[in-house]
Amino acid sequence: MTETKDIYLDNNATCKVSPGVRDAMLPFLNDLYGNPSSMHSFGGKVAQHVTKAREQVAALLNVSPDEIVFTSCGTEADNHALRGVMEKNRELKTGKDHIITTKVEHPAVLNVARYLGKKGYKVTELEVDRHGNLDLEKLKAAITPQTAIISIMAANNETGTLFPIEEIGAIARENGVVFHTDAVQAVGKIPLDLKKIPVDLLSLSGHKVHTPKGVGALFVRKGTKISPFMLGGHQENGRRAGTENVPYIIALGKACEEAMNGIFEENNRIRQLRDKLEKGLTEKISHTHINGNPQWRLPNTTNIGFEFIEGEAILLHLSAAGIAASSGSACTSGSLEPSHVLMAMDTPFSYAHGSVRFSLSKYTKEEEIDYVIETVPPIIHKLREMSPFYDPSK
Repeated sequence: MTETKDIYLDNNATCKVSPGVRDAMLPFLNDLYGNPSSMHSFGGKVAQHVTKAREQVAALLNVSPDEIVFTSCGTEADNHALRGVMEKNRELKTGKDHIITTKVEHPAVLNVARYLGKKGYKVTELEVDRHGNLDLEKLKAAITPQTAIISIMAANNETGTLFPIEEIGAIARENGVVFHTDAVQAVGKIPLDLKKIPVDLLSLSGHKVHTPKGVGALFVRKGTKISPFMLGGHQENGRRAGTENVPYIIALGKACEEAMNGIFEENNRIRQLRDKLEKGLTEKISHTHINGNPQWRLPNTTNIGFEFIEGEAILLHLSAAGIAASSGSACTSGSLEPSHVLMAMDTPFSYAHGSVRFSLSKYTKEEEIDYVIETVPPIIHKLREMSPFYDPSK
């Protein structure tokens, strides 16, 4: 009998905290406890480290440190981007009340856009093709003189499909429209040089790059008109009030430094492991379907549809075998409905309902991938034998 292990392949939901990040945080939970906004030496010592962390985050994106606003998470950053831009336009009476996004965005964008739609703003949700790709001509056609913001993710959290944010940014800039990208899944996994990519606002989240949960950031390009998300004190140059969460800000800075130093070497290794996993499962299991763009996607992500069975049943059996995976976004895992992303891609229902996302990290080992390739096929076979929809002759 195969030994049960603990294998974590749900890194798009959250990541293990890196030892380097943990060690960087510890002094700020003990001796360095001052408020960085205070004038005395306790505060001054801490403020220097917050400044360094801001520089580390900025370096990963190749932007100016004063363009980085620390937040509590990626969701807050997305909310700040959309609501801040729309509020500022209403305040300035520009007449721009139109939001463009896509049907496959994370709920942190999609639900905010729909909320704003109920408040009187106009919202366009663009469709994607069966690989999750966006038609840029349809994007161009959707822009009107009233369009205030385009919000399109850099990489899809469920399928890993990459969006052409450089081209989207160019289209937005040509039309005088603010461009926001939810890059929560992309930051630290692929290079993002915002000196070259015309993005005005970019959201990121710490726990996708090996920090504890509870910290993120919003890049705000100089000159972008946006209202502050939280009012109160002067923190974050008046853009986000509230005493700084210093240990977690330090963690985010360290994580971004680690990501920048290892992004190419680690991603090549992770991509090879991802491809091995994908090849092993699709060769051993019939009636499988790779969801998303097979070429233009994150190096750590594969989303595989197993026909005739339910994803929830697969996940339960995987968990019993010591394998952690996901059926999609952790923010929607309570729903029994097929993923809104896969349905927007017109993925056949039989595959969408039985889809599993495997997402790797720099801590994933080859022997773990070997174990998954060995363990998953018998699980799928067992579940299909129990399914009234499975015909083994086909």
